[in-house]
Formats: sequence, structure tokens, C-alpha cells
Amino acid sequence: MEKVMMKLGGLTCPSCLTKIQKSVESVDGTADVKVLFNAGKVKFTLDPAKTSTDTVQENIEKMGYVVQGVKTKEL
Repeated sequence: MEKVMMKLGGLTCPSCLTKIQKSVESVDGTADVKVLFNAGKVKFTLDPAKTSTDTVQENIEKMGYVVQGVKTKEL
């Protein structure tokens, strides 16, 4: 398992938070999703055997948001 933090751009309103959270949660292999609106970040736990950070990033970018950086840490 990995702890992932993605820095996001394009967050303009609090409803963005809900859209991003639901999108990340819909990816099999993600858990504990938290979107920090004021910080412009999304944090979650990822199972690399089921999915990748690239898959999650593509989901977020398909909605029109920009992923400016990704940090991962093994648990």
C-alpha cells in the first residue's frame, strides 16, 4: 500500500471537492480519500497491485483539473 498526495490546480469552488473525491473513490484500489480544498490537494491510500497513480491522475484530468505534482510514500 502507498500513501499518495496530489497537488491540484483548477479548484474554483467547494463542489469541485465532491467531484474529485467521488472520482478518486471510484477507482478500484483507492481508499481513505480526502480532498483539501484550501490546500489544493487530494490525499488517498493506493493499492499498487490494483491500480496506479497514473490511472487516478487521468481520472482527475478528464474532469478538467490539473495535477501539478504527485508524491507517494510506502506504508
